[in-house]
Amino acid sequence: MGQQSVQSLLDDIRLLGGKQIELVESVRSRVKALMPGVAEAVKYGGILFHADPDRFFCGVFAYKAHVSVEFSRGARIVDPWGHLEGGGKFRRHIKLHSMSDLDDKRLDAYLPLALRAASGPD
Repeated sequence: MGQQSVQSLLDDIRLLGGKQIELVESVRSRVKALMPGVAEAVKYGGILFHADPDRFFCGVFAYKAHVSVEFSRGARIVDPWGHLEGGGKFRRHIKLHSMSDLDDKRLDAYLPLALRAASGPD
């Protein structure tokens, strides 16, 4: 079976019927505006973003009650605002429940930090 396209995944997210599609599209727009040249791919049921084809730095995933922005090397991010969640060895995430969370949880500030964190050596 072939890899799902971004548009096909967005169509599936639309079927959830909530604010998820608006949140996912807003995350995509912000990533593209802040980091021109970043590419996206569908993996693990979400849209992953990368500047280097072998190194994804973040992704956006839609769930029934929220949208999660996952940072691949989020554990390396110094978190001055305290919005990162998770306690795993590598990843951290921010949960978005409403459009205001995009600004309230400072997504635009975390995105370049996530790219920088993922660019370092493993």
